[in-house]
Amino acid sequence: MTSRRIAVVSAGIGVPSSTRLLADRLAAATTAALAEHGVTAEVEVVELREHAHELVDAVLTGFVAPGLRPVVDAVTGADGLIAVTPTFSASYNGLFKLLFDALEDGVLDGKPTLIGATGGTGRHSLALEHAVRPLMAYLHAVVVPTAVFAAPEDWAGGAAGVPALDRRIARAAGELADLVVGRPAAAAADPFESPVPFEQLLRGE
Repeated sequence: MTSRRIAVVSAGIGVPSSTRLLADRLAAATTAALAEHGVTAEVEVVELREHAHELVDAVLTGFVAPGLRPVVDAVTGADGLIAVTPTFSASYNGLFKLLFDALEDGVLDGKPTLIGATGGTGRHSLALEHAVRPLMAYLHAVVVPTAVFAAPEDWAGGAAGVPALDRRIARAAGELADLVVGRPAAAAADPFESPVPFEQLLRGE
């Protein structure tokens, strides 16, 4: 079996988080869809809430701190990306945007991407189309046609979900798997490609 790396970004801020729950279900469905192609998925989940201060610092200074480097490498080095955000004020939340602001230009070019979001009402579902999808298009990611939004009523069946949500997840995961297997595996990140500046090392940062 060949393998592909899937990075899963969750921008949820609560614990527990419906955003993380949706991200996990999308990852599981993508893993299953890749297995149907004879491909093993290596899934790495990133909880942005754990890196909030480092993300702000990266945007302010233009440097990615050592603690944030594994997050950036996971996203940029993945063969496929699953990105899920809660809906705040009819758009993605600040943590979600900070991550993509911290990435260098061009690192998401052509990357197969599945987008998802959660919100307090189904009326927020269009945030995926008027906010998240344009952001990913600007970054030149290749976003699958099916975006997955989960409102409270979608969780009425508990963690297993209700059939409508299950169908959306399965369809989106299948689309992502098709894109991932259709392109060469991403090269492993070079740990020496972006060395820490000597001045920064002297400061003990």
